[in-house]
Amino acid sequence: MSDSLPIHAVLPELLDALRASSNAVLVAPPGAGKTTAVASALLGEPWCEGEILLLSPRRLAARAAGERMAALAGESVGKTFGYATRMDSKRSAATRVTVVTEGIFVNRIQADPELAGVSAVLFDEVHERSLDSDFGLALALDAQAALRPDLRLVAMSATLDGARFSGLMGDASVIESEGRSWPLELRHLGRAAEARIEDSMAAAIRTALREAEGGVLAFLPGVAEIERTAERLAGLEGVVLHKLHGSLDPGAQRAAITPDAEGRRKLVLATSIAETSLTLDGIRVVVDSGLARRPRYDRAAGMTRLVTERASQASVTQRAGRAARQGPGVAYRLWEEAATAGLPRFDPPEILEADLSALMLDCALWGVADPRELRWLDPPPEAAVSEARRRLEVLEALDGDGRPTAHGKAIARLPLPPRLGHMLVRAGEIGLAKTAAEVAVLLGERGLGGGDADIELRLRRWRGERGQRAENGRRLAERWAKLAPLGSSTSSSAPAPTPSISGRGAEIATCIALAFPDRIARRRDASGETWASAGGRGFRLDGTSPLARAEWLAVAETQGMAAGARILSAAAIDAEAVEDLFADRIETRRSVRFDSATGRVEALRERRLGAIRLSSGSDSAASPAEIEASLLEGVRTHGLDLLPWPEAALALRQRAAFAGHDLLTDAALLDSLDEWLPGLLAGKRRLDAVWGEGLTQALQNLLGWEGQKALDRLAPARLDTPAGSSHAIDYGAEGGPTVEVRVQALFGLAVHPLLGDGTPLVLSLTSPAGRPIQTTRDLPGFWKGSWAAVAKEMRGRYPRHPWPDDPASASATLRTKKADARNAAAR
Repeated sequence: MSDSLPIHAVLPELLDALRASSNAVLVAPPGAGKTTAVASALLGEPWCEGEILLLSPRRLAARAAGERMAALAGESVGKTFGYATRMDSKRSAATRVTVVTEGIFVNRIQADPELAGVSAVLFDEVHERSLDSDFGLALALDAQAALRPDLRLVAMSATLDGARFSGLMGDASVIESEGRSWPLELRHLGRAAEARIEDSMAAAIRTALREAEGGVLAFLPGVAEIERTAERLAGLEGVVLHKLHGSLDPGAQRAAITPDAEGRRKLVLATSIAETSLTLDGIRVVVDSGLARRPRYDRAAGMTRLVTERASQASVTQRAGRAARQGPGVAYRLWEEAATAGLPRFDPPEILEADLSALMLDCALWGVADPRELRWLDPPPEAAVSEARRRLEVLEALDGDGRPTAHGKAIARLPLPPRLGHMLVRAGEIGLAKTAAEVAVLLGERGLGGGDADIELRLRRWRGERGQRAENGRRLAERWAKLAPLGSSTSSSAPAPTPSISGRGAEIATCIALAFPDRIARRRDASGETWASAGGRGFRLDGTSPLARAEWLAVAETQGMAAGARILSAAAIDAEAVEDLFADRIETRRSVRFDSATGRVEALRERRLGAIRLSSGSDSAASPAEIEASLLEGVRTHGLDLLPWPEAALALRQRAAFAGHDLLTDAALLDSLDEWLPGLLAGKRRLDAVWGEGLTQALQNLLGWEGQKALDRLAPARLDTPAGSSHAIDYGAEGGPTVEVRVQALFGLAVHPLLGDGTPLVLSLTSPAGRPIQTTRDLPGFWKGSWAAVAKEMRGRYPRHPWPDDPASASATLRTKKADARNAAAR
């Protein structure tokens, strides 16, 4: 191999470190050659008699690294140097260095914790902090400590984060390579906020092609933006345009990263897949949108969604460096120079944001109940661990003690995430292994069969597709289908119920429903645009989609906010299949609910699948106790005003408030609600049917005999007059406790009536006809003052009634003068 790579300058130091110790950390910038040179250098070491595993974060990079090392050695790939990814593999019994994706390594070490026949594991691009990379390193360190002290582990990073990895790996030696420095010019173009990204990128690329020399690598956030940008660049003369993303066939990916066979200038439109690990020959210019699309797990929604966001400072630095790997380069950036400082410094480690279900299951199989017992740079968050444990229990993968069940072990043997593994196992039990395997491939490989939301349509297209990627996918589905159990349960629990299945669409929907039971969705409107899911989340669907006509959907993928995530892939499923498939999850719920608007109780009986109501109706079997309890809770929740308080009860509460008794306040009555109200609710379904006199009696009982006597002294209910009449005192009057009384009833009263605490009673004095004539808090003053004028006026209006000049010494009466005379004569 060539000795021109910068990494060769530090290889002797690395070899010395691995002879003296089992672990080392290698820090080398992009383009230094660490990916292709380190493994080859280790092959001649005395301790290296077995295989070397080189971990790569992406399939494209793994395949490219394997092919590059083989080419440098003058061999075909699959001999000394090979690779293994989920979709493709080139290796043989003679292979000494195998480049594997991080997920493949996790599966391998789980199956063989001793890593028999493996001498070294190299973790490339560890700075990217993918979940599989962090977990693979944690498992390797655990296996090294317990089983394989001779196993060499090397963490290789493109950033200066070596000290942290060194501490994690037992103070391992840190070897740094300066790399090769080529001049790099940064040109900041900016971008109008209202402009579409593909328009801005197309314009920037044309500028770059005109101003700079060499191949152009343009970074866009996703496949859709790549396609739209490519449309805008159609017809470029003298330039061959390539697309580079994970959904492409290996042949198309290989063409994007190798020199053009006809020597034409290359333009590569790529996602962040091209940030690290790959060297694209001939690239001298980078055009960076400054955007990235990354998966972000929404814990509240229980789903992973793709988010377009600003790239981090570390990412844009890596991207720009692509232009100066093989010579001087220039990077065009679609933002202002000052905005770079405002970008996030790094992408957060995936372990802090990811769904940890697969991690939890793998740890349980490793014999670790809590993943945080392993060695991590950043331990997994406790909330995420708890959530993952609950999900695995629902999937019957873990028991109540966190141990893997037989079903969980069957899931873990599959190279699939837990949900899809659960789907394949359960589908195999009902004869749908082939369909489940195809669905799993479609969900894992974006772009196969197109981008339609209807998975049935995508599956039909995929079956007719030609090309290496489509064929690799079919072979993968065949391998997975053979791994599924056939017709027998893998756990002590009952196997999945066999739904009513007729037709290919029903098979697909059944498989999706097995994997995502919480995403079974029912249409909420006539247009089919809004859907309610069993898990409680709302989904949205394009109303023009054929799926919008279905009543039920088995939803596999969504994107966006939890309150209205967009359905990316689903299959129509009929109601009968839902009933059959989830018979054990459908609950019949009886609810007794209080309606505050009507003050009555509604007893309902409904059947529900999670948050979806299947049917409902009146429940005649609701017990009197349930109804009474609901009425009681209605008052407790919505307040005492819902009760039909009679005037006597309201007056009693007003008197108590005036007297300072707190037993009848709103707060006190609500606190003691269980003491005084239940007996009045017996046999009632409405609050307005409560007996009013019973409410008054309940308040009196709360006061007790002594309390009522004290209340009568402080705040008497009535005023008894010299005329023998009795009048209710209004304690709620605006001016204070007030009594309305005919003035003649108070003749002979020389002292103003007082309440128990000495408060003067407000006297609202009326004429014999009940019309107000005076309001006073000083009756003697009234007699001596304005009475003369009042009496003169009253004699004219009511001549038959007495109007004495000295009312304080007159006899009280409610009769006319003639009636008084007759009464006196009779005596």
